[in-house]
Amino acid sequence: MKNLLLSLFVVAISFSTTAQKKIPASPSQKVEQTVGLSTITVEYSRPGVKDRTIFGDLVPFGKVWRTGANQNTKITFSSDVTVADVTLKAGTYAIYTIPNKESWDVIFYTDATNWGNPKEWDEAKVAVKVSAEVYPVPDTIETFTILFDDLKNTSAVLGFLWESTYVGVQINVTN
Repeated sequence: MKNLLLSLFVVAISFSTTAQKKIPASPSQKVEQTVGLSTITVEYSRPGVKDRTIFGDLVPFGKVWRTGANQNTKITFSSDVTVADVTLKAGTYAIYTIPNKESWDVIFYTDATNWGNPKEWDEAKVAVKVSAEVYPVPDTIETFTILFDDLKNTSAVLGFLWESTYVGVQINVTN
């Protein structure tokens, strides 16, 4: 009798655990890149196109976007870096963007604890804001992707890729 009850208990627990698991609509990703002696880590959620028009519609032009889905995208630098000739101290920043048709403003924000966009935008928390050119991509990129490309000993380009758009921002390390 004890074995039967134990077996039923195990089956009930495994069923309830399985029933509670849900595949997220925008799965999370963590990307880490070593540049020189520095490590850069990005944590973000990856929404999909899902037969929608993204830029200029789902993500309106000219408005602050959390640059991904769910909680805000975070970037962590293990040592000081420069972006657009501005030094960012080692630490964690939120990445926000303002997409436009021809260019994006990419914003490194000192408060990385928000869920999505801050309730009240604080310009004093903008560590650096850089304009980056939009490049068309010939194929549709279904899932929002952040990557590192053009990797060199002292720099890398932080790239944003989604729908038919690529935007890149150079980050220089100060080893």
